[in-house]
Parts: sequence; C-alpha cells; structure tokens
Amino acid sequence: MAATNGNGNGNILKFGIPKGSLQDATISLLAKAGWKLRQHHRNYFPDVNDHDLKCNLCRVQEIPRYVVDGTLDLGLTGKDWLHETGCDKDVVVISDLIYSKVSNRPARWVLAVAGDSPYRRPEDLAGKKVATELMNFTREYFENAGIPVQVEYSWGATEAKVVEGLADAIVEVTETGTTIKAHGLRIIAELMQSNTQLIANRKALEDPFKREKIRQIDMLLKGALDAESMVGLKMNVPEDRIPAILDELPAITAPTVANLWNKSWVSVEIIVSQSVVRDLIPKLVDLGAKGIIEYPLNKII
Repeated sequence: MAATNGNGNGNILKFGIPKGSLQDATISLLAKAGWKLRQHHRNYFPDVNDHDLKCNLCRVQEIPRYVVDGTLDLGLTGKDWLHETGCDKDVVVISDLIYSKVSNRPARWVLAVAGDSPYRRPEDLAGKKVATELMNFTREYFENAGIPVQVEYSWGATEAKVVEGLADAIVEVTETGTTIKAHGLRIIAELMQSNTQLIANRKALEDPFKREKIRQIDMLLKGALDAESMVGLKMNVPEDRIPAILDELPAITAPTVANLWNKSWVSVEIIVSQSVVRDLIPKLVDLGAKGIIEYPLNKII
C-alpha cells in the first residue's frame, strides 16, 4: 500500500525518484533543495516533508514510460533511457541536471573491447557480437555507421561478457573508466554522453498547481546543484587593506562589504568556488584578513 501524503485539497504532484545507483545521490540532492525523504524497508513510497508531493522510487529505465502515461507527473531519469525507451518526444524535458553517483559530470556510453584484442575502431567490429543493456541505441549507432554487428542484450555484469568470450565488444556506461580498465578492457569509442534530466508529463503542465510545483522543484534542484561546488567566505578586513583584498577575491557578483562597530575594520563576505579556497585563504591572511570563516552552501538561486 502506498504511503499517502495529503494537503487537504486533493492537489498532489507524483514525482518519480530513480531507484538504484542514482538513488542516494538524488535523495541527498533533494535534501539540499529542501525535500527530505524517509525511506521504509522494502517500500517504494518514501515519506517526504511536503504534503503537496508523493514520491515513488522507480527504476530509472521505467520512469520515462510512467511519465508518458501519467502514472507520474514528474520524474528524474537519464537522457540515455529517455532515448532508449523512445519517450523523448512524448515528455517535456524541464532541465538537464548534471549529477551522478560519483561526480557532477555526464556519464559516457562507450564501446570497449579486450585490452589485447586487434580491434581499434568501431569499423573493426563488422560481423562481430556486441553486448549491451542499451539495445535500441546501440543498434541505431551501428546502423547509422553502416557497420553490420550482432547486438545482444546484457542482463548485467556486462564488462565480463568480453572476458568470458561471450561477446567481442560491449557498449557500457562509465563515468571514470575505472571499472572498464579493471576488467582488462580498452575503450575504442565514446558513443554518447548522458546526464540526469527532469521530465514532466504534458498534461500535468496544463494544471496550474502542478505547473507551479514543478517550477519550484526545478528551481531549487538547480540551486542545490549550483551550490555543490561553491562555499561562502566571511572575514574581517582593515579598511586600508580593502582595495588589495578585493583584487584577490573572485565572486559571483561584487563582495558584500559592511562596516563593523570598530570603524577601522569592515566585514567582507563572498561566494567562491571551493577549488580556489585552498590557495586563496593564505593570500587573504597575508593581506591582513582576520577571523576567516568558510561555510558550506545548500542552494544558490
């Protein structure tokens, strides 16, 4: 029995959350955006701290079809599976949200062969067997390239198919390529990049309540993603060192500068990329900044 949320007026947005490898990253992102999910053992309907929302955990491959037929109003799925299921023309893509279980960068579907095989490019696989979970896309790729291959569905452990001699090559998704290399395989081509997409049912967007709720979710998810690589810095600075310190400060907009009770000092606050902080803080200290505070951000809107 599905867990029920209720706002008293019958307006509920049904939101599909990807189950599996993207599940933890998605739930973490939603928490930063303001929606906290509480999962139940062996239950696909987690509680959420929003009476306007009902969340369903679904396989990422199934979410496009559920959004198309109205089982879900909104869902997070992969660009790859949206294409693979043929649903890309029947839903509305609200946003591209680049996040994954490893890092905030697109996943890659690659063509890989055994490390010691003679195959160096896709054309070398003419007449050979290719195993993959992404059947429709793989067939389409080789047909468009004019390369005759036998494409077979892989039910899992795709990397092992070449090692065990069950296929001459595989088409598999990877982010870093580490797993591919660990199985002794070699990538000979990148076929597609994919990322998470927020997709909506067309009829749901005609409903004013659902359209506004989707806009809210989209805005805050993007704000949470934008904040993941940024931090806030706050510091006290002598007034006479302000020009030198401001020259060192990268910021989204101009830094915030406010007078302190002691008129010879000011407070400076900025938002910067986390990647620059390690080198930036020692420079600020050398220029006279004191009491430097670094703090994480949940959202940048």
